[in-house]
Amino acid sequence: MKKDPVQLIVYGADQICASCVNSPGSKETYEWLQAAISRKYGEDGIEYQYIDIHSEQEDDIHQSYIQQLLEDELFYPLVVLDDEIVGEGNPRLKTIFQVLNEKGFQPIS
Repeated sequence: MKKDPVQLIVYGADQICASCVNSPGSKETYEWLQAAISRKYGEDGIEYQYIDIHSEQEDDIHQSYIQQLLEDELFYPLVVLDDEIVGEGNPRLKTIFQVLNEKGFQPIS
């Protein structure tokens, strides 16, 4: 059984990244992830947050990810689950589901 709530953060921007031309935008990815994860695991125990990389952030961790994205060290949308990068550019559900399973989440019936 799952333990503590986890936080899933999607970092992105309105403009699609250069290497992600045929992929959905960051906001669409965020909404898609929320829907897909909720269908598989339910609504409890996962907190979702979307952060625009062009907005000022006071949190040092957020600012660190944003800086890496702006310097093209990482690609957005960047998906971070409890401070672990689980997807970037075009995130894969299979990878995110695997990490959720490792954190004790069980698919609902």
